Amino acid sequence: MLSTSPAAKAAVVTTNPRKDEDGNEMLIDITARAANRLKEIMSKDSNPDLALRVTVESGGCHGFQYLMSLTNTSAISPQDDTIFESSDCSGAKVVMDEPSLELLKGSKVDFTMELIGSQFKIVGNPAATSSCGCGTSFDIKPGQARLGSQSEK
Repeated sequence: MLSTSPAAKAAVVTTNPRKDEDGNEMLIDITARAANRLKEIMSKDSNPDLALRVTVESGGCHGFQYLMSLTNTSAISPQDDTIFESSDCSGAKVVMDEPSLELLKGSKVDFTMELIGSQFKIVGNPAATSSCGCGTSFDIKPGQARLGSQSEK
C-alpha cells in the first residue's frame, strides 16, 4: 500500500504561538512536498513573503470544509493568526486563525498530485471522524472545538 503523505517536517511557530484548553501547544506539521511546492511558488512569483492560509469554515458535505489560499505575510494579523514555518529552511509558511487551528492541531499540510489535479491538502486531522472522498470536507468528534467558540480578547 502506498503512503498518501511523506514524512512531515515539524513546523516551527514563528508568530503568535497558541495553547489549547489543557495548556498544550497547538501545532501542525508541513510535509516535504508541501514545503517544496510553497518554495517553488515563492520563487516563481519572486515573493518570499507568500504563505499558505488554511482556514476552516462551516459547510461542505460533512459539516466543515478546508479553505486554502495564498496570502502575503504583510496581510497577516499578528493578534489573530499563527504562522508556522517549515523547519527545513525552505521558508515555507502556513498561517491559521485560532478557530481553524483548534480544529486542525496535530494535522499535516501536504501537497498532492493526482490525475484530477494538484492541491494542498490537510491529512491526518485527529479531530476529524470522517471526511468526503475528495478530502476537502470533514466532520468532528462531538464536543470538539467549534468555529467561533473562542473567547474575545
